[in-house]
Amino acid sequence: MSHLFKGVKKCSRLSVSQIHRVTGFIFKTHILKNLLGHMKLSHTFSKLTSDNTGSFSYIIVGAGSAGCVLANRLTEDPLSTVLLLEAGPKDTLLGSKRLMWKIHMPAALIYNLCDDKYNWYYHTTLQKHMDNRIMYWPRGRVWGGSSSLNAMVYIRGHAEDYNRWEREGAVGWDYEHCLPYFKKAQAHELGPNQYRGGSGKLHVSRGRTNHPLHQAFLDAAQEAGYPFTDDMNGYQQEGFGWMDMTIHKGQRWSAASAYLHPAISRPNLSAKDRTLVTKILFQGTKAVGVEYIENGQTKKVLANKEVILSGGAINSPQLLMLSGVGNAADLKKIGIPVVCHLPGVGQNLQDHLEVYVQQKCIKPITLYKAQKPIKMAKIGIEWLWKFTGDGATAHLESGGFIRSRPGVSHPDVQFHFLPSQVIDHGRVPPLVEAYQVHVGPMRSTSVGWLKLKSADPRDHPIIEPNYLSTETDAWEFRQCIKLSREIFAQKAFEKFRGPEIQPGSNIQSDEEIDTFIRQKADSAYHPSCTCKMGQSSDTGAVVDPQTKVIGIENLRVVDASIMPSIISGNLNAPTIMIAEKAADIIKGLPSLHEKDVPVYKPQNLETQR
Repeated sequence: MSHLFKGVKKCSRLSVSQIHRVTGFIFKTHILKNLLGHMKLSHTFSKLTSDNTGSFSYIIVGAGSAGCVLANRLTEDPLSTVLLLEAGPKDTLLGSKRLMWKIHMPAALIYNLCDDKYNWYYHTTLQKHMDNRIMYWPRGRVWGGSSSLNAMVYIRGHAEDYNRWEREGAVGWDYEHCLPYFKKAQAHELGPNQYRGGSGKLHVSRGRTNHPLHQAFLDAAQEAGYPFTDDMNGYQQEGFGWMDMTIHKGQRWSAASAYLHPAISRPNLSAKDRTLVTKILFQGTKAVGVEYIENGQTKKVLANKEVILSGGAINSPQLLMLSGVGNAADLKKIGIPVVCHLPGVGQNLQDHLEVYVQQKCIKPITLYKAQKPIKMAKIGIEWLWKFTGDGATAHLESGGFIRSRPGVSHPDVQFHFLPSQVIDHGRVPPLVEAYQVHVGPMRSTSVGWLKLKSADPRDHPIIEPNYLSTETDAWEFRQCIKLSREIFAQKAFEKFRGPEIQPGSNIQSDEEIDTFIRQKADSAYHPSCTCKMGQSSDTGAVVDPQTKVIGIENLRVVDASIMPSIISGNLNAPTIMIAEKAADIIKGLPSLHEKDVPVYKPQNLETQR
């Protein structure tokens, strides 16, 4: 292998001829700070020409959950200009959310998970531990990114997730330094307290349904011996309770709604849609801009401060590798000149896998009839008129977190309850009156990777999550099935409970459960950790705790890819927190910090509950 690295330093230089330079720039003349920066950059690039190149203080690649936050926060400084580039379309049509109801109606979320209009529509490799299945991975390709496609569940994870990050090398990212940024982002409808924010940009509401099946689920969990928690994002994650959701006044409250739309009229923010960034431009190992395709034309734009990647756990490492930052041996094989040998790029891929345990309901109270054409039309009309009714919720309003076995210090299994049946990611309509729980382990030990398929930026990368590759993961999934069945067998469900649909009463032995899991488990849509944060001494780290790409100047990654390890819950709220904290880092502000915030710990680890 050593011959592949001959002549490659930690970060080798590109020739000057590889950098496209400009004679003129587009800038706002009233901003003195930017003017000085442009003059400096103009001197550096004065000998090369390009008639379609402009310049900004910051270029943000990706208008997803993190990119929208950064665009808002960095343009709070009127002296900083920001260009935000998104591969997908806007999330409004003619400025209207109603005309884009498939995004903004909470109950319509399945539509965009099932086609590629606003969705990268990724697929994994054959999963050898899952009967060679190819797994479907929807990811947002629209303003708001996956926050415009997801189920709007607001979960932060556990305090110990962030303390673990600190131990893994992400210094300054422990719970005491992350909690204030969760609060800064949040405007919770119940108001502020020691754990909640009350005046942030991200509106969060609490599940308030009076649906009897949600109440039965919470009652059954307590009958099974689990506690009720009144805030799974607060003092006590462990237990069952009502979910927090990013829904505001009956509408999806995506990162675009929260952060991008309120800032879009600022004169120092330019946001482009339908622009595919194909390459980061370097001068040696200094990022100086990006190349992108817009309306079929290749264009370049320069950054006189920083380029920031916020494309997510797939697109950010993909763009780094396309630009020559990654494992040198892999890049050379497909003809990409190496800018910096950084072998951790695309490695450490982690995701949550989940399965649905489904029970037939003997009373006609599920969402089965609500998904028939006439009823759907009525629901849609009410939502379009008043933003109310069954269209104003995603219906995942209750859930819980438990420990899979004795000795586990904090919950490692998550439940989402739904009074309906989901088949094949919602691509197949429900067949019967049924209810289900989505359940899966939160800290799986299986770790994967992604690599480039080719040097063509339009080719999706090779995605290898390596699901169920450890015996620990297989055992935890067996526990998930057994513990879910135990809850569904409680007295609270007696008046609703019909036969078990999935796995089915014939699936009982460990071997039968393992077979079922291999055939039916699917991604919970939480890819992360592919540009992990850590110390420069860690050969697997891609960014340092300041979110700077190691060995590269003026380049950061800010999104779910920089998580050192996956958190115990959904990823949207943590991704927004990461971006809020990174914005302060970029602006040179001291980190917010809250000491000695109490967090629940089980009295006894000798029992599972």
